[in-house]
Amino acid sequence: MIEIRSLTKRFGPVDVLRGVDLTIRPGRVTAVVGPNGAGKTTLIKAILGLARPDGGAILLDGAPVVGDGAPRGDAAVAYRARIGYMPQIARFPEQLSARALFAFVAELRGAGAGARDDELLERFDLAAHLDKPLRALSGGTRQKINAVLAFRFRPALLVLDEPTAGLDPLSSAILKDKVSAERAAGRTFILTSHVMSELEELADDVAFLVEGRVAFAGSREQLQTLTGQARLERAIAHLMLRAPIRGAGAEAAA
Repeated sequence: MIEIRSLTKRFGPVDVLRGVDLTIRPGRVTAVVGPNGAGKTTLIKAILGLARPDGGAILLDGAPVVGDGAPRGDAAVAYRARIGYMPQIARFPEQLSARALFAFVAELRGAGAGARDDELLERFDLAAHLDKPLRALSGGTRQKINAVLAFRFRPALLVLDEPTAGLDPLSSAILKDKVSAERAAGRTFILTSHVMSELEELADDVAFLVEGRVAFAGSREQLQTLTGQARLERAIAHLMLRAPIRGAGAEAAA
């Protein structure tokens, strides 16, 4: 679904992304992991269109969306309409209610809003909170609204950044069930999380970044075979200790 080619990004004297090559396969959950400062956040922002790379390209279904030939104007808006984003900390207009927020985002999306997915709204039991100002809601309730908004317009690609942060165990389980169900329906996910049990449960593929480069990209089974670790948490820890390790199709570092 998404192909990233030779992506580079510099902030001042610092090279944050150094020629990232990565394929996000459709209908799967790809976990983007790595140590602090590896470039994960910048990569996600580039995919979302929130950061302009200095070089390289991002292609969606074979068409460039970042780089030479990338769409502008209405075409760029249409690309972003295919993405649902759940940031770790959502910064909503404090004076709005959740109901007003949903209406505002639907208006921004215009014709791309399409049919609504209110399953999480119902499963999180948010009806009693829809007309309260967002500033009056607890952090956990705001995170639930954050999740509802990410899924609500049925995007083809969902980017989830630490999605269960601030959720109670029941709400966390509901959200993970939703991810699994939507993946089974063919939707594609990019997931970042420091909760290893979450990655263990959801991730099909792993992209491991070190110092702005992809040190490993492949399925979790390939990663477990490469590292000799049965659990994903241990396999990722092994990468952090032994990086750089090249992709699954290449010779691995000893």
